[in-house]
Amino acid sequence: MPIMPKSRVTAVDADEDFRLWALLHQARDAIARAREHELRQADITMAKATVLFFVKSLDGPVTPAKISRVLFREPHTISGLLDRMEAQGLVRRVRDLDRKNLVRIEVTEKGEEFYHRSREKRRIISKIMSSLSKEEREALWKSLTKLRNSALKELDIKYRPPFP
Repeated sequence: MPIMPKSRVTAVDADEDFRLWALLHQARDAIARAREHELRQADITMAKATVLFFVKSLDGPVTPAKISRVLFREPHTISGLLDRMEAQGLVRRVRDLDRKNLVRIEVTEKGEEFYHRSREKRRIISKIMSSLSKEEREALWKSLTKLRNSALKELDIKYRPPFP
């Protein structure tokens, strides 16, 4: 009888993997809904708060393409979101002085105000994360990083997003 390779996944393993993935998805969605509820008090959506966070946090000029890569979203999705944010006066597109075909995203004064309001309204994330011990947080960080990097490898994405 031939020896099966160790990498072969059984139906039971696949079911367990799917249940774990479903749990991860549920946890992410539940935390996101709690965050959205919290941000409603600051009159900003989670998508807009996330863009403001990354525009403020990323090194170097932040372009729509960079935002798209970091958020794992299609460029047209980010473009539409940036259009809405620009119409609301939260960000502006600025032509790069060195590369005329490059557009940078900058946070406006109004965007700064919304950014700070959204940062003030992030107690729910800390409250939820506080249910984990320091050791559990470190283990979760390592596990999620490993899973993300494995998925990026499967997608043949060379870009490594921040954190870490």
